[in-house]
Amino acid sequence: MSLKPIRDEIDVIDNELIELFKKRMDCSKRVAQYKMENGMEIFNPEREKAVLANIEQKAGEYGGSARLLYATIMELSRAMQHDMLGSGAELKNRIRNASDSMPFDSKDVRVACFGVPGTYAHKAAMKVFPNCKPEFYSPFREVFGAILNGQADFGVVPIENSSAGSVTAVYDLMLKYRFHIDAAADIPVDHCLAAPKGALLENIRTVYSHEQALSQCSDFINSRDNITAKEHISTAQASQFVAETNDPAVAAICSRDAAEKYGLEVILTGFQNNPNNTTRFIVFSKDMYIEPDADKISLCFSLPHVTGSLYNVLCRFAAHGLNLTKIESRPIYGKSFEYMFYLDFTGSTKNQSTISLLSALSDELTEFSFLGNYKEIGNQ
Repeated sequence: MSLKPIRDEIDVIDNELIELFKKRMDCSKRVAQYKMENGMEIFNPEREKAVLANIEQKAGEYGGSARLLYATIMELSRAMQHDMLGSGAELKNRIRNASDSMPFDSKDVRVACFGVPGTYAHKAAMKVFPNCKPEFYSPFREVFGAILNGQADFGVVPIENSSAGSVTAVYDLMLKYRFHIDAAADIPVDHCLAAPKGALLENIRTVYSHEQALSQCSDFINSRDNITAKEHISTAQASQFVAETNDPAVAAICSRDAAEKYGLEVILTGFQNNPNNTTRFIVFSKDMYIEPDADKISLCFSLPHVTGSLYNVLCRFAAHGLNLTKIESRPIYGKSFEYMFYLDFTGSTKNQSTISLLSALSDELTEFSFLGNYKEIGNQ
């Protein structure tokens, strides 16, 4: 038996479905016009819930699949209505008024950098602002405080590592302050084990570093029963502490720059779990900058406790051909098992389809914030 007759039948059905889909979307336009003339909200969750339940029941054994299909159709219909009614006017205006020129080469730019001189954050700051003289703050909240209080124009903090994952404290602070992400930088991380001069590897008993660095070097630490790992504020501050302690049994996991700055001797290199270890740093500020070649967008939002609510949002990115690169959920302070979602995707606000999606989401979702459209400075 040949598949051709079945495929021919499917083609006929698909052509009929396309025509019906077009008719349904035409009806959605008329609905949008009516809502606009009568001052009605676009999103009616109770009606959508009832419609989907009815479809699921009618579809019998295909009920779940039919519900998924129609939920997607309704999302697309709603997106079109948002376009017609001019949703997201305030967001569009903010994006339109964003500066298109970051002061990368300025000597006067004030940069708040996490840690102390010699940290990987310091490297990131100098990579983005090669002529700046950064001021150093720790812990992370102090960097955000410097921006909030006007002590600095830009903040530089790590947000994720290719081995250890997300820096959750930074995500929490981004969700708290909703500053704008203006740039990002990827910094290769080649950790050193640094100790006072004359120290020997076999005599090291305690290693200090930031929790992320300890995680990135966990294989080495776990392989040595005589070593105890202890967290410190940053990798460079750990090396500073070890230098001040001057104990040959104590070492720091840090960068070579930090080891040299604080007079430590490098006794081991390249021992991180992942030989291609990289940390991503974000540059953020109160102001919105969108460079002409910006190609990454970050936003955050919360969702109602409704089955499929996250899927319904994410499917709209697929419908617009947008590639999601990161999704992070963080608990909302003071609420039980309710979460904020942080989302990264490739895209540009110069694209009308992307702007339409952002505008619709800004009107529909609670606590929605557009965090920025920026470019990522790659490894060098």
